[in-house]
Formats: sequence, C-alpha cells, structure tokens
Amino acid sequence: MSSVLAAGLLLILAFGLSVARADDDPASLIKSLGIADFAQAEKIIEALGKSGDIKTVPALEALSGGDLYARKSDGAVFIVKSAGSKLNLKDPMTGADAGQEAKSAMTRIRINNNLRRAIRSAQGGLTLLSPDRAVRLSAADALLKAPSEENLELLDTALSKEKDSEVKKLLVQAQAVSLLTSNRPVDEKRAAIKVIRGLGGQDALSILGNAAQTADPALKGDIDAAIASLQHEAALWNSAQNITYGISLGSVLLLAAIGLAITFGVMGIINMAHGEMVMLGAYSTFVVQQVLKAHAPGLFEWSLAIALPVAFLVTAAFGLMIERFVIRFLYGRPLETLLATWGISLMLQQLVRSIFGPTNQEVSNPVWMSGSFPLGGLTITWNRLWILVFSLSVFFALLMLLKRSAFGLQMRAVTQNRRMASSMGIRTPWVDAFTFALGSGIAGMAGVALSQIDNVSPNLGQSYIIDSFMVVVFGGVGNLWGTLVGAFSLGILNKFLEPYAGAVLGKILVLVLIILFIQKRPRGLFALKGRAVEA
Repeated sequence: MSSVLAAGLLLILAFGLSVARADDDPASLIKSLGIADFAQAEKIIEALGKSGDIKTVPALEALSGGDLYARKSDGAVFIVKSAGSKLNLKDPMTGADAGQEAKSAMTRIRINNNLRRAIRSAQGGLTLLSPDRAVRLSAADALLKAPSEENLELLDTALSKEKDSEVKKLLVQAQAVSLLTSNRPVDEKRAAIKVIRGLGGQDALSILGNAAQTADPALKGDIDAAIASLQHEAALWNSAQNITYGISLGSVLLLAAIGLAITFGVMGIINMAHGEMVMLGAYSTFVVQQVLKAHAPGLFEWSLAIALPVAFLVTAAFGLMIERFVIRFLYGRPLETLLATWGISLMLQQLVRSIFGPTNQEVSNPVWMSGSFPLGGLTITWNRLWILVFSLSVFFALLMLLKRSAFGLQMRAVTQNRRMASSMGIRTPWVDAFTFALGSGIAGMAGVALSQIDNVSPNLGQSYIIDSFMVVVFGGVGNLWGTLVGAFSLGILNKFLEPYAGAVLGKILVLVLIILFIQKRPRGLFALKGRAVEA
C-alpha cells in the first residue's frame, strides 16, 4: 500500500515539475496533456493561452476536435489522421509528418465541456493580437462565447491596441460578459449589464438569465429590467419576422394567382388545371438544369434565366391547346369547365409521373439565390427575396401589357363587352385563346420560382390552386391590383395565425374569414366597374 502511495506521489510530483518546466515551453505543455486529468488539463490549456505562441493553435483545435492523441510507449502527443488500420502522425507544434502508428498504440486525449470552454478561451487569447483582422474578429467572438474572469486582463490589453471599430465593439461586449462572471465591484457589473443589453437577441437573454441565478442581489433589479427590455424587443422583432414571412408567402401566392387572375378573373373560366401549369413550369426548370449540367455546365448559374422563357413557352403552348380543343366549347358553362379542367389536371399529373416518376426531382439553387443575410433582428433568405422581386416584376410587366399594348386593349374590350368588341372587328376567339395562353405561361414562370423553395413533384400545383382562387376572389375578380393586395394580405394573415392555430387550422380560419368577407363584399376588395359589369 505504501509503495502504491509513493508511486502516486511521485507521479503527481513529476507532473507538477513537468508543468513547472513547461511554463516557457508550449511543446512540453502540450506533451503533458497526455498524462493530465481534466482539472490538470484545464490549467495546461490556460497556460498555453497565456504563452502567446500562435503555433499552439493547431494543437488546441485538434484537442477540441478529438484528433489529439498520446503514444502509449513514451507519452508523446501528436495530431493524428486516420489512414485505414493506422494513424498518420503530425507534430502538434510544427505540423511536420511524424510517421505512422497502429491505432492500438495510441490513446485519444479526452475532453469535457469545461475543457471545451477553456480551449475556446485560449484560442481567443492566442489570436486576439493577430495582425489579421479576420483572426482577431474570430478570437473576440470566441471570448464572447466563453466568458471568464481570467480573460479580462487580456481583453484590456487588446482593447488598448485595437483600432478596428467592429473588432473593438466585439471586444467591449466580450469584456462585459466576462465582467459579469467576475468578482469585480457592483458598479462595473452594472455598466456591464448595460453593454450586454446592447448586444440584443437570444444570446444576451441567455447571458442575463444565467447571471440572474448567481448574481449579487444588488444587481437583480438591473438584470430583470434588462431582461424585460430584451423580451419586449424580441417580441417586436418576432412580429417583424412574421411580416417578412407573410410578404414572402404573399409573393409566392401572387406568382401562383396572377395567371389565374387572367383566366378566371378576366375570362370567367374555372381552370382547375392552373396548378398543373405551375407544376409544368417547375419541371421545365428541372429539364433545363439537367441539359445544362450535361452539355454546358458553365452556364448553370444562368439556368433560371434560361428556364423562364422555356417554361413560359411550354405552359403557354399547353394552355393554347387546352383552350382551342376544350375550353372554347364550354364558354358560359362554368360547371362543365370546372369538371373538364379537373380531368385535364389529372391527366397532366399522370403524364409527368410517367415521364419523370412519382418522386421529387432535385432543382438546384444558383449561388446568388443561396444563403441568407441578417437585417437587424431579422433573417432574410436570398431565394425568397429574389422571388419577391421577380413576382413584383411580373406583376408590373403584366399591368403594362394590359394597359399599354394593343393586345391588352383588345383583352379589356372583350372582357367588358364581347359583342361590341366583336362588332368593332376584334377576333374574340383568338383573344380568348391567347389570353388563356398568357395566363398559363405566367403560371409556368411561377413554377420556375417555386422550384427554388418547394418540392418539384407531380403534386406541386395542388398545393397552390385553392390558395390562388382565394386570392383572386378576395382581391376582386379580374382586378390585378386586387390580386396583389389579396396575395400579400392573406400571406401576412396566414403567418400571424400559424403560431397560435397551427398551419392547417390557420388556413381554415383564413377561409372562414374570406367567406365572411365575401358575404359583405361579394365582388372582393377591388371590384371591376363598368356598364357591362354592373349589368
């Protein structure tokens, strides 16, 4: 028993001497990690952070990632990478190759959450004085996420030398967070609470919430006031985020409904195959991307621009055929058009299943439509933003076509008084055909946009057909401005109801509200005016 105790004391003494000798030697400090327990390893990591030697950063990163191993035979420490049944070894300080070892000859150096925090703090300290701005910014962020009283001296030094305003702001915030966990005077902590309050967002709430549990009673009022202010701010940002989600959904509804506003609103046709025009546009995008990947990969970033005219022409051609071979025999018989177009929608879905299969098809996002960016407390995705811009562009282009072109004039004339337009020499059957083709083509362009945010499958159109009819009826049949206002109104209303009622019940409530609204205003928000309409 005495021999075991003596051996233990010698080991502790040896470890203490190794750390003592390693105070000025980061390489020895790293080697001592191989025989250290968690508490000892934490002290070693702190010593590495204070060493100021940037060469220790790869070893700390490897330790954090579970790639730092000790050799059983001599205790030497290496950064390793798996190579089949063996491990490739690298010197933790220089990165030089150190040969290979069998996996059984090496032991991984284990870490826990306390060590992870210590590693983040040490990495921050080592890189805080780097000449590279990006490195300093990353280091300040690491210290902000791993607050410790021991960081304060380092942060004071870094702040006195820092010239970049963005890095300096982050250092001040990291200093405030570390102050709150320290034994500094109450007045300093009050000032730190104000700085943390300025951080905003969930991180500040989390920091203050944790501090409230252990803080000095004299600080409780300040912390509670800061938390209440942050919660109020968060509620406002959540409302703003719901509005942005609603605008995003509204832009999707506008794209899906704007073609229907022509075929249903202007022509009075209940086109249940409108959703399938959207679906065909999405599949046109898929085909274009597959062709470009195979034959012109350099043009892939332009795939959506190429797919837009392709989708328009494909769906407009389908729309023209539907009108010429089916719809033109059913004018004035809305029930028959509903049944006929519903049958056409089923046939188009089965056609797509036969060609492309029933599963979802992958449509890739170009780089310029990928990712997101922060805007205050909001997160805006690029694909949704571009769809909003695109939907508004299509809306105003269609508005100019109807108001400023000869075709638009003929379309409006046929809509308001078909007999008079015919007597003036307008070929009303062809106006009907090209109007239906235009509405179908716009639906195809909507499919190009929707392929970036939704699954491209044979059932894609079914997700939007009911919503599209609701938008057109709510906004006012045949009125494009009504379609615009209706789409964004319903989109925002949906997003405000969803957190409380859920997605399905939210849609039901919107439908009930529209029914109640139509009871009061049967022609929607913006009803068409004119003698023919009034009659």
